[in-house]
Amino acid sequence: MRESGEMYLETILLLSRKRNLIRAVDVAEEMNLSKPSVSRALSRLKDESCIIVGTEGHIALTEKGRTIAEKIYERHQVLTDMFMMLGVSQETAASDACKFEHDISDETFAAMKQHVKVMTGRSI
Repeated sequence: MRESGEMYLETILLLSRKRNLIRAVDVAEEMNLSKPSVSRALSRLKDESCIIVGTEGHIALTEKGRTIAEKIYERHQVLTDMFMMLGVSQETAASDACKFEHDISDETFAAMKQHVKVMTGRSI
């Protein structure tokens, strides 16, 4: 899956934690994108069985979509924490985490996650 698809899924996941019903316009507003761009992306995600779009336009993640979204969001959180531990501001850490979360290998991410866990004493 391409980075942009992962970003849409992550956005849908986060929106679903704030509200019960999500529409394309909500995703467009959250991502600061045009409705036509979002519609095209959502169509691809639907074709890839990552989302379901109901008859009234409400969007829900499938199991496959939720798995991808949660993986990306976890990476975002851990990378943000790691960068902040290095002294990076929260805003910059979150922005940089967005860039790294899609390309980092599973092996490197697991090592970083373990390091953050050891340094903070909390399970992630």
